[in-house]
Amino acid sequence: MRASGWNLAHCFRSFTMQYYSTLKKAEPVNFKQATITGQAPDKGLYFPEKVPMFDSKLLSDWKNIGKNELAFRIMKPYVNGEIPEEMLQDIVAETIDFDFPLVPITDRIWSLELFHGPTLAFKDVGARFMSRCLGYFNKGNQKKVTVLVATSGDTGGAVANGFENVEGIEVIILYPEGKVSPVQELQLTTCGNNITALKVNGNFDDCQAMVKQAFMDKDLNEHYQLTSANSINVARWLPQQLYYCFALQQWGFDEAPVISVPSGNFGNICAGMLAWKSGLKVDHFIAACNANDVVPRFLLGDDYEPRKAVATLSNAMDVGDPSNFVRIMELFVQDKNALQQMISSQSVCDETTLATIKQVFQRNGYLLDPHGAVGYKALEDYLQMHPGKKGILLETAHPVKFPDVVKQATGQEVPIPENVKPLFEKTPKSIGMDASFEALQKWLLNR
Repeated sequence: MRASGWNLAHCFRSFTMQYYSTLKKAEPVNFKQATITGQAPDKGLYFPEKVPMFDSKLLSDWKNIGKNELAFRIMKPYVNGEIPEEMLQDIVAETIDFDFPLVPITDRIWSLELFHGPTLAFKDVGARFMSRCLGYFNKGNQKKVTVLVATSGDTGGAVANGFENVEGIEVIILYPEGKVSPVQELQLTTCGNNITALKVNGNFDDCQAMVKQAFMDKDLNEHYQLTSANSINVARWLPQQLYYCFALQQWGFDEAPVISVPSGNFGNICAGMLAWKSGLKVDHFIAACNANDVVPRFLLGDDYEPRKAVATLSNAMDVGDPSNFVRIMELFVQDKNALQQMISSQSVCDETTLATIKQVFQRNGYLLDPHGAVGYKALEDYLQMHPGKKGILLETAHPVKFPDVVKQATGQEVPIPENVKPLFEKTPKSIGMDASFEALQKWLLNR
């Protein structure tokens, strides 16, 4: 059975990588096909048939290997020859061409800052990798590829930036009206060129459902070559392993860290757990959630029941039906008991989020964004119950993307980085749309 392949030890060069659907009703495909199609035809998500283990030489040289070389060696088995090695090295180098600093906040908590890329969010890594892979795969193709993507905030800006002016590719972004921050909205509505933004009168789950249904629609697939740039796409999801690896390169202790991940659609934390399955030394994962607490409830014993998303201050995590949780269950072969040994989850309310931003700023001089604050609080609570451990939180976005929340918590304005200031001089362009697949289908067929 393909799903059990994860627990077999494999050298990076010892197998041919294929991707199967989590619903197991579609034929396996290679990396190229999985990237181009995005979602499997049976509506499942593609998942690697085998998780490649980090070889002993890689682990022994871990802290001495350059960032680009480490990233190339990690991604190589997943791409598995579908892109020439020299080209893959260039793609990886461009993907991670910025810093990923591990910054101490207390003597037990460090922040892995993932906001030093072009759109100030962790999703820059996946968007840049996928855009370059898809651009390579589509060279010489007479039919344009249409990237259809839903965003709860940061995905849209990262995808718009990553795919802008990529030849042969157009991008259509669906985002929930009134539920993204001003900087986030500017990032996804001011590119123009081959980027179109659709402002949906609904929430992120509505946007995501519209996108998923579009991939399954016969009429749309006759008119368009559709793919997704959400983390359901393996080329968006898989490279998120890299910054966990960069964190461990900088980790100065023999003991493995606890890692707290602000979690919405669960692609980020799933990528980290994939790296752990490959051999990355992590003590425990925490899925830090806001009021959208489907996974915390499940891990505490409830049935897994998706719910309608509720709006919070940490808007990029406002997901009531997280797509990538099926991949986490697949990683553990549907064994909930095994999963609970390695991951816990906590829901953090808006009031506590604000209090955490204020306390950490006043006490430690470190400014968290609302997502990072959720991650910090969940990690702090876990470490209080485990006195001998230390941990890392993933700070997934720059505080400037959430100025009103930060000012409410600290009473201070967030200084605007130089690379953000030009956004405020641009004119945003978006198209309003009802929160229904029929509205999206009609617009796509008649444009």
